[in-house]
Amino acid sequence: MKISHIEHLGIAVKSLDEAIPYYENILGLKCYAIEEVADQKVKTAFFKVGQTKLELLESTTEDGTIAGFIEKRGEGIHHMAFAIEDGVQNALDEVQAKEVRAIDKAPRRGAEGLDIAFLHPKSTHGVLTELCEKGK
Repeated sequence: MKISHIEHLGIAVKSLDEAIPYYENILGLKCYAIEEVADQKVKTAFFKVGQTKLELLESTTEDGTIAGFIEKRGEGIHHMAFAIEDGVQNALDEVQAKEVRAIDKAPRRGAEGLDIAFLHPKSTHGVLTELCEKGK
């Protein structure tokens, strides 16, 4: 697997409307995209910091993954995503051959139209890890 960089850090928030002003007005970052990913029950907001992005994640339903995460752990870092140069499916095949537990058995479409797949935190020392197609 070829990782080029940290593609983004996913940060769970209760409300994008409440969180975005912190990143813009305090940190001086600019939100460049807001998108809903309906099948993941999430609304996202993106900020660019050098080559890495911050992805704020707000649940769109009370039973969504992000809502459950916030209920258990509160707002904060949800996952780390690595940009994969040689394909998400290749990376999935490689980690599964090494007995790493994958949440996704095949890539699926994520925010910004990128192919993604998640690795279970029980196999990654407690860090929910996303393998992400290297963006253009």
